[in-house]
Amino acid sequence: MRMGTHLLVNLYGCPVAVLNKSKVVLRLLNSVVKEAKLKKVGDKSYQFKPVGATAVILLAESHISIHTWPENKSAAVDIFCCAGDKKPDLALKSLLKKFKPEKYSVKRVRR
Repeated sequence: MRMGTHLLVNLYGCPVAVLNKSKVVLRLLNSVVKEAKLKKVGDKSYQFKPVGATAVILLAESHISIHTWPENKSAAVDIFCCAGDKKPDLALKSLLKKFKPEKYSVKRVRR
């Protein structure tokens, strides 16, 4: 039985302004969810002091989570989706557009 696709995404060289504040990170993740046509069922974020954030969006299809390191201009993102292969790829495309990394890596795990 196949459960879904899990993308493990590392972002490098992101603008610090998109990584600093949990409100910004959560707003951007919510726009990723909308663009990928996923169904949000809840969200939560946490602001680290002085900068940095972690956030998760619960989806009917599973979840998207992020942890940021503004001091390194980097973030780690999980996109897990049980709605086929297209939705996680749409979410990834939107994520890259929103967080503007200079480079990134993706590990695709079929679960």
